[in-house]
Amino acid sequence: MSFASRVIHLKAEGAYQVLARAQELEAAGRDIIHLEIGEPDFSTAPHISMMGIKAIADGKTHYNPPSGIEELREAIAKDAGRRRGITIDPAQVVISPGAKPNLFFPALALIDVGDEVIYPDPGFPTYEAMIRVAGGIPVPVPLVEENDFSFDLDAFDNLINEKTRLIIINSPGNPTGGVMSLDDLKHIANAAQKYDCWILSDEIYMRIAFDGLDVPSISALPDMLKRTIIVDGFSKAYAMTGWRLGFGIMPPVLAERINLLLTHSVGCTAHFTQYAGLEAITGPQGWVDEMVTAYQQRRDVLISGLNSIPGISCRKPMGAFYAFPSIESFNLSSDEMANLILEKANVALLPGTSFGKYGEGYLRIVYANSLENIKEALERIGNVLSSLEKS
Repeated sequence: MSFASRVIHLKAEGAYQVLARAQELEAAGRDIIHLEIGEPDFSTAPHISMMGIKAIADGKTHYNPPSGIEELREAIAKDAGRRRGITIDPAQVVISPGAKPNLFFPALALIDVGDEVIYPDPGFPTYEAMIRVAGGIPVPVPLVEENDFSFDLDAFDNLINEKTRLIIINSPGNPTGGVMSLDDLKHIANAAQKYDCWILSDEIYMRIAFDGLDVPSISALPDMLKRTIIVDGFSKAYAMTGWRLGFGIMPPVLAERINLLLTHSVGCTAHFTQYAGLEAITGPQGWVDEMVTAYQQRRDVLISGLNSIPGISCRKPMGAFYAFPSIESFNLSSDEMANLILEKANVALLPGTSFGKYGEGYLRIVYANSLENIKEALERIGNVLSSLEKS
């Protein structure tokens, strides 16, 4: 069967492929520790879940405006603006079923065939997928470990040009956990203004930052809000991955276009989930802080343990719940190493190349798991790698 060129390039995310193999091994009786899927291991807080149930009982099960209910848009405008130090009008807020529509639809609205789009590599695989579906030309910019996995700014300066339509950034980042510095954001913002580019800033992990770090948003820099699309949601900060609730913040004229794309695709976001989201934002926040504290404790144990394994080195991530250790001293590719660890150590994790070519030489490890499992995984990995030759 032949398919349209816009979908020929699409492929599954590596995390789900590894999960499938890990589940095969589990079905055969193996005890697998799962460090491959990037979602919180915490359950949605009871007060949020109960609000969702109440909304269903109250009949909030009908169509609603494509861009979302007004109450939630107002709450997001207030909360997101306060956290970023900007003023947001509810007309700039677009609710979506998960954050991904607010990645894909701005790409469809802004990118014409032949437009170039700069995106981070290693980075979230959806970035490249949506660029290609929109007919754009993906232009990966390397993230460098020495710069806390922020952009290689020299490479960025060589890549941006008059054909660049959009620059995608992600901070805190998947798969590295890196946080872009304010100076780096200023550098990118100046380039975007020079070449009249849009910025798509994926800030889904903004609430998950460690050691008291305040994650800066490029939207707060002078004259940047008018050319920035902020993408955020409830999945990571509120442990609501299955609720499928996200949002975008963008100039109203673009929000109108995205509203039409929502109208002709998903129609609208589920009514009752939006009331759960409203409760998440306006209700108690202490439990979010407790989750972040737990992630930081797990991070510290994992990073210390990884750096104690001969041949592995790992920079301390400042956000999200990912570690990105270097395995370059071993004579194995990232794919080979990830497969070896799964098959021999019974630990499921991802090769860095699941996130782009510049991920070679690294692994991604998710520490949204118990301290007990993390410690056991470290012991298993260390035992398997102890017998390997190093360069």
